[in-house]
Amino acid sequence: MKKGIKVVYILIIVLISILVFNKYSLDFKVAEIIPKNIVDNNILDNIPILKTVDVEKIVIPVDKDNDGIYDLDDIVEGGRLEAQRRPIYKSAYYQGGYPPETEGVCTDVIWRAFKNAGYDLKEMVDKDIRNNVRLYPRVNGKPDPNIDFRRVPNLDVFFKRHATSLTLVLKPYDKENLKQWQGGDIVVFKNPGHIGILSDKRRRDGIPYLIHNAGPYAVEADDFLLWYPKIIGHYRFPKVD
Repeated sequence: MKKGIKVVYILIIVLISILVFNKYSLDFKVAEIIPKNIVDNNILDNIPILKTVDVEKIVIPVDKDNDGIYDLDDIVEGGRLEAQRRPIYKSAYYQGGYPPETEGVCTDVIWRAFKNAGYDLKEMVDKDIRNNVRLYPRVNGKPDPNIDFRRVPNLDVFFKRHATSLTLVLKPYDKENLKQWQGGDIVVFKNPGHIGILSDKRRRDGIPYLIHNAGPYAVEADDFLLWYPKIIGHYRFPKVD
């Protein structure tokens, strides 16, 4: 009798073990079937770093060269063409002022981009220096048309006087703040003196790319935040009242 009860207990234990095993085995198989990369999109949308910010474009209807493209877009295009040409960084003095297309520094990106929009930046800077030499400390009372328009401090003074001065505060993911940073804007940095053009291309967080030449050649790149801590000027040209 005792043997019979013992056998029954053993059978019950075996049956329970089989049932438990099958349950966990089934759960394991179901887990294998469900893709592990399924993520609730609503969760993603609530994580700022994974969202793409759409920044409103400001349109200034000024077309200096009457080519059907507004100046800010023309300046971006001119800067982008410079980046595509990839002139090597070379700081030198040139009789007549202009370096060859295969060479340049950060300031050459600016006047070449302005030329694409129909502006002779050299002529404008030289004229303003002649008429207001005391306002240009870098000139030190002795204008030199061969180099003045290619010096960052001089361009900073020129844009302070003849462009719209804009915010220096930059906030990723903040649409209202980012709206103030538009493609074609000029940005100036110190230590060392440097200047570039904001691109109309942006990162997911709304920060614009920077078009500039800091060596070894001109680029359009996600460099703005690297330079941003040194920013001293943010301008938009032409100045519109």
